[in-house]
Amino acid sequence: MGFRRRVADLWQPWQTGHALLAIPLGLIVAITVVDVLIPGDIHLGPLLIVAPAITPWFAGPWLTGLVGALAVVAQAIIGVVRDPNELFSTNHQVQIAALALLSLVIVVFSRQRERRIRQLEQVRSVSEATQRVVLPPLPHRMGPLRIAAAYRAADDEALIGGDLYAATRTGNGARLIIGDVRGKGMTAISDASVIMGSFRDAAHRTATLAELAAALEESICRHLTEHAPHPEADELYEQFVTVLMLDIPDEDPLTQMINCGHPPPLLLHHHHVTALYPRRAEPPLGMCDLPRTGLTVDPFTFEGDDTLLLYTDGIIEARSSDGSFYPLAERVAQWTDSGPEALLHHIRDDLIAHVGGQLNDDAAAVAIQRSPRLAPGHQLKKMVHFTGSPDQAD
Repeated sequence: MGFRRRVADLWQPWQTGHALLAIPLGLIVAITVVDVLIPGDIHLGPLLIVAPAITPWFAGPWLTGLVGALAVVAQAIIGVVRDPNELFSTNHQVQIAALALLSLVIVVFSRQRERRIRQLEQVRSVSEATQRVVLPPLPHRMGPLRIAAAYRAADDEALIGGDLYAATRTGNGARLIIGDVRGKGMTAISDASVIMGSFRDAAHRTATLAELAAALEESICRHLTEHAPHPEADELYEQFVTVLMLDIPDEDPLTQMINCGHPPPLLLHHHHVTALYPRRAEPPLGMCDLPRTGLTVDPFTFEGDDTLLLYTDGIIEARSSDGSFYPLAERVAQWTDSGPEALLHHIRDDLIAHVGGQLNDDAAAVAIQRSPRLAPGHQLKKMVHFTGSPDQAD
């Protein structure tokens, strides 16, 4: 079984890297031929070590060892062709031994590198499984809604962080949440998983959006208290989650929103972009020692062909090289005719270009577009648009 695996490991690099393998083999042939043809007082044989040294870039340890062995054989051939007696000279024997030893060292490092790559692949596989559990993909369709989501972690090697989003059907409508956990790392992922699990359960048990928010608040406060090293420590009160929750009926354009310290969503309506600020600023969830006097539910119109853009502060706080923030509302105004997937694609590419390729914080966005169908003869209820800044909102 071990031999078959070795043969498979040897064959796989040959399948994928046989073209690049011509480089070290060509070097071995070229160095050997030139060393034989040039005057005897010039020795190029030591350069043969270059061949096994570059092989690990595109091949595994077995092919690297094979190239190293060919390099040693080439060094011996040089000695035989130049002068058969030179092959047994101390100088040539030392060159062969040094080449063999260095090739062996390269093979060992190549083996360790391959093992490290396999470990990273396993870790990435676990990370992908964790992402599917903590942050499962949103459905592309939910009643009359088309939904698209995008997530980019600040760490290039990470797939998930402290940002979260979820959507679920509730009778004749849909409920959605987007949030941002303060902090990074495993603590943020743990807090995000608590909010996500509580949302999936409470979204079907609570009748109103305010009751849903209260259930999430109770859940995150209990989690923070139970898992804090010292419940009285200041760190307990520095952990919180900004969330935005929506209740979107299927046949009624009057949509409800609760915003607990989260950036306001953008409404794309007839080539206009409107920031939906809440009438009263609500503190984030998880500030357990701060008494709440009730949550404000803000209604707004979400008509057919309108698009809602939910996002986290990792997008609007992304800075360019000159320190300027990413102007999300201004950029989105260029793409009001785009569907949810195309809109997020434009934002992602533009955002990465704005920051020069690397984000300093997790960034998530959800685009929701309502299909144009409404019940015949339906009369619109009283609706409120919140525009401008929070101070200007009624």
